[in-house]
Amino acid sequence: MEDDERYRDILRRYWGYDNFRGIQLDIIRSIGRGCDTIGLMPTGGGKSITFQVPALAMEGLCLVVTPLIALMKDQVARLRQLGIRAAAIYSGLAAEEVARQLDNCVFGGYKFLYVAPERLGSEAFRRRLGHMHVSFVTIDEAHCLSQWGFDFRPSYLNLCQLNELLPGVPLLALTATATERVLTDIREVLKRPGMRLFRMSFERTNLSYVVRPTTDKAAQLVHILRSVPGAAIVYTRSRRGAADTAAMLTRAGIPALYYHAGLPPVEKDVRQDDWQQGHTRVMVATNAFGMGIDKADVRLVVHMDLPDSIEAYFQEAGRAGRDGRRAYAVLLYSEADRAKMLRRVADTFPPKEFVQRVYSSLAYFFQLAVGDGFGVTYEFDLERFCVNFKYFPTRVLSALHILTRTGLILYRDEEEGASRVMFIVQRDELYNLHRLTPRMDRVILSLLRRYTGLFSDYAFIDETLIGRDCGLTPHEVYETLRLLTLERIVHYVPRKNVPRITFLQRRVEESRVVIPPEVYETRREQYVTRLNAMLGYAGGTDCCRSRYLLAYFGETAAADCDHCDVCLSRRPKGGRIEAAAAAIEELARRRGTLAPDETTPDGFAPDEAGAALQMLVRSGRLVRNADGGFTPAS
Repeated sequence: MEDDERYRDILRRYWGYDNFRGIQLDIIRSIGRGCDTIGLMPTGGGKSITFQVPALAMEGLCLVVTPLIALMKDQVARLRQLGIRAAAIYSGLAAEEVARQLDNCVFGGYKFLYVAPERLGSEAFRRRLGHMHVSFVTIDEAHCLSQWGFDFRPSYLNLCQLNELLPGVPLLALTATATERVLTDIREVLKRPGMRLFRMSFERTNLSYVVRPTTDKAAQLVHILRSVPGAAIVYTRSRRGAADTAAMLTRAGIPALYYHAGLPPVEKDVRQDDWQQGHTRVMVATNAFGMGIDKADVRLVVHMDLPDSIEAYFQEAGRAGRDGRRAYAVLLYSEADRAKMLRRVADTFPPKEFVQRVYSSLAYFFQLAVGDGFGVTYEFDLERFCVNFKYFPTRVLSALHILTRTGLILYRDEEEGASRVMFIVQRDELYNLHRLTPRMDRVILSLLRRYTGLFSDYAFIDETLIGRDCGLTPHEVYETLRLLTLERIVHYVPRKNVPRITFLQRRVEESRVVIPPEVYETRREQYVTRLNAMLGYAGGTDCCRSRYLLAYFGETAAADCDHCDVCLSRRPKGGRIEAAAAAIEELARRRGTLAPDETTPDGFAPDEAGAALQMLVRSGRLVRNADGGFTPAS
């Protein structure tokens, strides 16, 4: 087919691949023909290819809706590296920069525009959108549309407005985690009942799922990381847990960094890049880490705590082994985890009276009278709020999310505030400064060219744009501005995450705060169902792990994987280490040498392979190399 060959030409030219994988071409054909389409693909299935290739083959702009600022920035940066014109609009950008990018879209300057779903509420955006030549709209993380989805976002419900804003423009909805109920909701919420569905199997034949019961998770984690070489991600539920676990691993001689939503954005970028480039082996993180990460050689994902749902676990565990080689997803589980899991219900759904009281406390906190507050936005200091009213933060956050679903407020906990700069010296003094480095000179020149009023007030800036002017990375711009601040030349305030609350309705009395059943009772029931499914996975010992996960997503015909901990436990115990040793030795002789990450043959657990390696080395049948690999004895 002529169109297929054109799509392959684009794939080869920009990504260097000869052919598409799985259902990629089916989705591309469908949206290329103007059909409304749903693509259901597991993590690592290559979702971005399914909209980027047809967009490049079509006239006009592809509008991409995604809730994740980090993913927007990552994909825009990758597209630009390929020479493809792309832009992203997100909170924190200066108003002039937003206007400039939208104007460029109107005049055909970009092939891709990434926006958050909230952007549809901006009158300025809606006005310009009507003048853009949009080829099709891609809705990423489409499970956020469904109240039955594990990550429901109320802002996604407004996406049906695209039918009026862009009449006749096809939609492509993509998700990595969707049950039948969620897929039905996607069609209904978007008011596109005829959306064609393309579904890819969720089976990961190279990924071994393991649940490891333990009373000492820290010791077990160290043991696993020493048994399985290669890059690893360790997930924890709390920011404190991420920092403490990374420190523990570093003390144990395993290089580790930590990552969570509270880190400054530049610090996040530096840590993520350090791990992706292989300078640090282990990233210990909360669930804020992972979206948009393109690291194929992750050999191990470990969960120190149980996620709230099978969907979340499958998505995070699926970041291991995207290169198709053997990888491991390990869940550390103790009996105490069950009690902790059940306590989450009370924390996530505090009593309705408590939610009403939090609403009233917000009004006092912001000094809002009854009848005031419509459309007003405030920066929100959670810690100060909790101290003032003697609340526990976890329950307050849950109450804010419930109030958001009622439509009374909009709480955004990761709104990125833009960086700000103001010159401390006068303009004339700049010419008399002799202690500036060439890099400082370039950054100052970029500031003066891009922004006005810098000598009288703060201006919002974008380190990425300045870096583009100066041939520097955003981190190098950040460091240069810090040095200029120390030299008392500028005052630089780096961007940070600033939670915000917007009152969507005028303030009402506490007794008139209505929390309907679909916001509270129905969602509580869904949450308990998801927790029980997760507990069933962690505590079960009679069903293949892979089969259990696939059945949850509707793949009931799946066979046992034969290499999870449950499947391995069914095999006869005698001779397993000898069998592993024979498999390792045979592989080493066939290849001449084994890399460190090739020493766990299919069908054997890491500890079995470790014992087999020790036996082979002690007997002199294998010799350990300087790089940690092994060579057969001559």
